[in-house]
Amino acid sequence: MAETEGILGFSLNFPQPVFENQLSNLAFQCFKAIAILLLTRWGAITARHLTFRLLKYAEPTLQKFLAQMSGILVWMIGVVAALNTVGIQTTTVVAVVGAAGLAIGLALQNSLSHFAAGILLVSFRPFEVGDAIEGAGVAGLVDNIGLFSTTILTADHVRITVPNSNLFSGTLKNNTVMGTRRVDLTVDIGDRVIDSTITQLLSLLQDHPLILQEPKTTCHVDTISATTTTLYLRPWCAASHYEQVKSEVLQIAKESLSSSSKAEGVDNPRS
Repeated sequence: MAETEGILGFSLNFPQPVFENQLSNLAFQCFKAIAILLLTRWGAITARHLTFRLLKYAEPTLQKFLAQMSGILVWMIGVVAALNTVGIQTTTVVAVVGAAGLAIGLALQNSLSHFAAGILLVSFRPFEVGDAIEGAGVAGLVDNIGLFSTTILTADHVRITVPNSNLFSGTLKNNTVMGTRRVDLTVDIGDRVIDSTITQLLSLLQDHPLILQEPKTTCHVDTISATTTTLYLRPWCAASHYEQVKSEVLQIAKESLSSSSKAEGVDNPRS
């Protein structure tokens, strides 16, 4: 037996073989735990790379999130295995982590709702980066889709951050996804002859470079009153050219009708 003298002068006797065996066992267990953690680190990196490769055609935000989650899952399994190796009861650890997670979840309810909405947005993909959308009281081009919020660039070049739950839970209008848009305009022609004015307006738009030939532009009577007639004019264009086509068609219609009104001595229409 190994004999040592305690602090108070008492003699402490340890069975030498037992002590050495316990120490060697502990060292071996620590060595195995370290080896498991090293393998876990390698496994987490490998899992992230494999997830990226398997989801190379997926939306970038979803791809990044799932890759991170795969790495975290591998780390959780590895840490539990390492704790079991050194003899630590993982049931107690899991209970403490669960209680802490519940408390954090209650404190971060709104953030978790934004996170859940972000997962649904990148999964169902009602819009993508570059789409022109309207939702949550904001209109503009989608600049970035995050797990908690989405950033939108407005027409006057202002960057707005919108919580994902606001976009997902409300009405969302995607102006880009269909590829083309119909430009709905109304033109007040005063007391001009309806048929000839419709023909004139349609002929003005036939050679416009941004107006599509199919579907065809339509022009019909919208409203009639005692003093004026209003037509609707509906050309089609690519979604990205909507604002430009709307402005140019209004200008062309106004200038053409004003010129013909002066030549014919008709009251100027209001478009």
